[in-house]
Amino acid sequence: MAEVHTHDPDDHESAYAGLLVNDAHWAFGTDFEDPLAGVDTTVPDGVDASTLATYCLMLGDDALVLSQRLSEWCSRAPDLEEDIALANIALDLLGQSRLLLARAAAADPSIVPALPEDSPVPDEDRLAFFRDDLQFRNVRLAEVANGDFAETVVRVLLFSSWRLAVFEQLSSSRDAVLAAVAAKGVKEMAYHRDFSARWFLTLARGTEESRRRLVAGLEQLWPLWPELFETHSAEREAAAAGVGVDPAQVAAEVDVVLEQVFAASGVDRPDRGALAGIQGKKGRDGHHTEAMSKILAEMQVVARAHPRGRW
Repeated sequence: MAEVHTHDPDDHESAYAGLLVNDAHWAFGTDFEDPLAGVDTTVPDGVDASTLATYCLMLGDDALVLSQRLSEWCSRAPDLEEDIALANIALDLLGQSRLLLARAAAADPSIVPALPEDSPVPDEDRLAFFRDDLQFRNVRLAEVANGDFAETVVRVLLFSSWRLAVFEQLSSSRDAVLAAVAAKGVKEMAYHRDFSARWFLTLARGTEESRRRLVAGLEQLWPLWPELFETHSAEREAAAAGVGVDPAQVAAEVDVVLEQVFAASGVDRPDRGALAGIQGKKGRDGHHTEAMSKILAEMQVVARAHPRGRW
């Protein structure tokens, strides 16, 4: 247990002095258990470790980056209930990300960024805080800057509808860790989808202004939608090996869900093409929007400034 330091409550000049005792930078926690403790992390027979690690990075990065975006709503949502709901969704995704990044590191330790030998940073945090944007494998829908609340509702609906369908299939993965993460994640993503679908309907049937904002948010994000179903080679290989899911295989199922939401809301499906990549490369290839470098700069600044830090 950490030493407790006290101060004179009447001494205003030293009220925060205890925070700097032993020059603790608080960049990382050191008392967390291994997130995969007690779980069999053996790579299944016939599965390429590098492919498994890359696939886990993709799913982990999706969750990590969107979690960071949604956390920006803390204290800014329309009311306290939605503020808490968005924070809880962000925490769910952060929890998924921690497990998936830890799984990626266990499958292929060579992907973990090297730090000073005395650094206390666990592997999953090294992957989160010490990779550059070109090394992240998340879809671009997760990274773009927040618009208004209506646009965030659209983003959560699109992302959760897709991820829920993927996780439902992933729960039967040959990899024990992925199967466990997916089984728990199905319950979480079902809540995320239901929360956003209810708000989609409410805003669509609300005032003229709420409907305008919802439709504008849908139009803004729709070009990022097709990317979620474009199969990357790592996803194809993981699916063929029985550990992953080919996202193209859930496209029809997810489309039915969205059509139901659109029909109930009286909102037309946008008629906009997909956002192009860079020489055909997109988020899964490490090619991102301008927003990615900015969100990583904010997310990683403390960790990079104090790689030996601990709380």
